[in-house]
Amino acid sequence: MYIRDMLTNGKVNAVATARNRTHKHLQLDAVKIKRAQKILQAKTETETIERALDLAIAEHEKNRLVAEANERFLRSGVEIKDLYGSLGG
Repeated sequence: MYIRDMLTNGKVNAVATARNRTHKHLQLDAVKIKRAQKILQAKTETETIERALDLAIAEHEKNRLVAEANERFLRSGVEIKDLYGSLGG
């Protein structure tokens, strides 16, 4: 599956368009970029960085959704039984 499809769940392409791109001068580790480029199967360094940023954003969104679900679960009043005595307290 193409990484962009995984990140956007089939939604409209999340990659930056020419209209919202900006030129930056960054000093980055070339070895890390090449490793990420291979892992992400990106053709260019720019595409590599865009995909890595997309992954970071997607990970943050997943973490936010999990935290919200956890809060709802805890507020639901469900009783949690510690069958193995591993939760402490």
